[in-house]
Amino acid sequence: MWRTSSYSADNGSCVAVNFPAAGPVGVRDSKNPSGPRLAFSASAWAGFVKRSK
Repeated sequence: MWRTSSYSADNGSCVAVNFPAAGPVGVRDSKNPSGPRLAFSASAWAGFVKRSK
């Protein structure tokens, strides 16, 4: 299940994130759902979020 970031702008610049039960955290451009995706380990994603606040 993909969720759009609550920090995404209303101008269409949206990031969607997927948190599967197992496997990497997925990140994609919500305007292009079939386009490229990034994948991060859970610990790498947690580190990114912590440093982004």
